[in-house]
Amino acid sequence: MNLEDLYRLLRNGHVQAQGIFDTVPDPLLVLDQHLCVQSASRAFLAAFKVARDETIGQYLYELGNRQWDIPELRHLLEDVIPKSTAVVDYEVEHDFPGLGQRTMLVSAHRLFHPDNNSRTLLLSIVDATKRREREAEKDLLVGELRHRMKNLLGLVQAMARQTLVQGRSGEEYRDAFLGRFSALVQAHEVAFSEDDETGLQELVERTLEPYASDPASVLIEAGPIVPLVAGQVMSLSLILHELATNAVKHGGLSVPSGRVRVRWEVREASAPHLRLVWQETGGPPVAAPASLGFGTKLIEFAASHELGGQVELNYASAGLEVEIVAPLGSVS
Repeated sequence: MNLEDLYRLLRNGHVQAQGIFDTVPDPLLVLDQHLCVQSASRAFLAAFKVARDETIGQYLYELGNRQWDIPELRHLLEDVIPKSTAVVDYEVEHDFPGLGQRTMLVSAHRLFHPDNNSRTLLLSIVDATKRREREAEKDLLVGELRHRMKNLLGLVQAMARQTLVQGRSGEEYRDAFLGRFSALVQAHEVAFSEDDETGLQELVERTLEPYASDPASVLIEAGPIVPLVAGQVMSLSLILHELATNAVKHGGLSVPSGRVRVRWEVREASAPHLRLVWQETGGPPVAAPASLGFGTKLIEFAASHELGGQVELNYASAGLEVEIVAPLGSVS
């Protein structure tokens, strides 16, 4: 083999290796033992919106706005070659230039060499932002399910205790309890309904009906007609369930003298907004909790993220007051 053939063979091998390197969809870097960038894949340059000449020859911890300048990560990478170790899915959260807040998973391995004397690192980077968001949403849903099941079982117990026993036969007590339980089932069906539109008045009445120990304990004031779409029905029903469950267990509906009043109005500003007020009176003394429980977090999440509005909880001495303000579509 002459020098020309050898050169052609080496060049073809280099082109093929570079092609493989640039075909991998995840960003890749080749670093020397001092963590200086020897090569950067097309995916890296595209993902981080940088040019090759501002990347090659730079130290990893000097790239961008020094987003990789993390002492722990640097220490781990410096140990890969001498200790034949690896870094797997090291998590970096940072506000990357041109990308915004991202969660990146960094992995590093010593580049393979037949004689096991490689002094370079292959660094791969995976954008796990969406994955982390999905995991957080999943955790929230699982937590919500666990919380709602706990509340539902606690509510059934409270309903059983609050259903009057005096002067009733076992059959009468059973019928009274099952009547309230059926109303509770219907209220949950409203919460998970896929109907295109439900009125706010109907939603409030059906949701709160099973929580009233007597007709006077829950006062629903007549308000303007407010049609709701499926997403709004789910979120508002969830909020009302949380408030009612808490009232039955600890608040205004936990004692015979307690009362809950619900009213709403539509405010016309630049766009129509719903203002719904929940007010408890006559219950046990109220005090703000030392820390937010999952139920409160759920209410705030539903109001802000799902309804696009806000919620204010006032732990007044007379009883809990909650105000929810959220944008609406068409109202009449």
